[in-house]
Amino acid sequence: MKPAPFILASASPRRAELLKELNLEFEVLPSNVPEVTDEFLTPFEICQLNAHRKARAVAKKHPDALVVGADTLVFLDHEIMGKPATKAEAQYMLEQLQGKTHQVVTGVTLMHLRTHQEKVFAVSTEVRFRELSPEDIRHYLDMVDPLDKAGAYAIQEHGEMLVEEISGSYSNVVGLPLEQLQAELRSWEGNATL
Repeated sequence: MKPAPFILASASPRRAELLKELNLEFEVLPSNVPEVTDEFLTPFEICQLNAHRKARAVAKKHPDALVVGADTLVFLDHEIMGKPATKAEAQYMLEQLQGKTHQVVTGVTLMHLRTHQEKVFAVSTEVRFRELSPEDIRHYLDMVDPLDKAGAYAIQEHGEMLVEEISGSYSNVVGLPLEQLQAELRSWEGNATL
């Protein structure tokens, strides 16, 4: 029996690059659903909710596909650091993160609508930033476009300028926790061929 087609419900080129590392054939179909932020939800809950909404929007149009949705948030002391709207906002975020440890949480949903199967999980990684001067931050922002990145940075793009150490999954910080995703795919019912 042919396995269900696999769809990544994300416009993130970083997630697509990571997924290629699992040697899966997949199609990229961004969901374009607006992301939810709610002060009464934890970062874990927000990420899982957004991942579920993204996966469901695509699964409704492709009920025979195995769809993966993901959402990544950076937070520091319970304050969510989303995608900055301006370079000034990005600079402010990096000033807040410098010299401190923050969390990167990615929520993931696997969904196969036809068989009513789904799995929702979240992974957290701790990231410690170096002490950074205003000049260090400006230099980083001159090299990397921060506006499509949660927390105004990308660990895979000159991350060594900012990051002192990480505790947990590196791929999670990039945007998709490959270790956990691979384990979930292996245990996915009816998709032993994945």
